[in-house]
Amino acid sequence: QLQVVESGGGLVQPGGSLVLSCVVSQVDLSFFAVGWARQVSGTDRKEVLCVSSSFNEEFYSDSVKGRFTISRDNDKSTVNLTITGLKPEDTGFYYCAADARYSGRYYLTGRAPFQYWGQGTQVTVSS
Repeated sequence: QLQVVESGGGLVQPGGSLVLSCVVSQVDLSFFAVGWARQVSGTDRKEVLCVSSSFNEEFYSDSVKGRFTISRDNDKSTVNLTITGLKPEDTGFYYCAADARYSGRYYLTGRAPFQYWGQGTQVTVSS
């Protein structure tokens, strides 16, 4: 059964960098779109921030473009999110997600929800 497991969160100072990792097990990741979403404390919404499609296209929310980079290694079934220039407003619970049904862009725009989600990892940006 497909499992999504994130790691790499923690407390980071403003201006710092962080790499979040995600392992998507029990599937051939090359057939899947994968993405990262953030949930801010006190809200129910998981905002999809970036997506890597099964064709290796990358899509980014305007709010993170230039600072967030999604990368994938299909052979290792891993997906990374590299964040630079961290800001306090980047604080939140970060989730990795995967789905094989639709085009990558649909997940970013909200036209399609990701089917599989991890448990999330907390990122706190504070001095």
